Amino acid sequence: MGEVCVVFKVLPEDSDMNIETLEDGIVHKIKGICEVNKVTTEDIGFGIKALKVQVVVPDEEGKIDRVEQAISSVPGVGQVDSEDVTLV
Repeated sequence: MGEVCVVFKVLPEDSDMNIETLEDGIVHKIKGICEVNKVTTEDIGFGIKALKVQVVVPDEEGKIDRVEQAISSVPGVGQVDSEDVTLV
């Protein structure tokens, strides 16, 4: 089987949330599940920032959902959406 590159867009619960703290929590939570390629910050507007988390997971059933659930369980995460999925 191959690998899949997934980009998740993560919005914080609160616009006052420290985005670096949120990033550290996400990376710590998912590092055992997948390989984190990069994390970038995107300005949404009105002071709200989102994280774009790019990960690589094995192309197996349920792996992407497992990563998404792990990200959602991090304190301070408001919403998680998978934006892009590509075979590597």
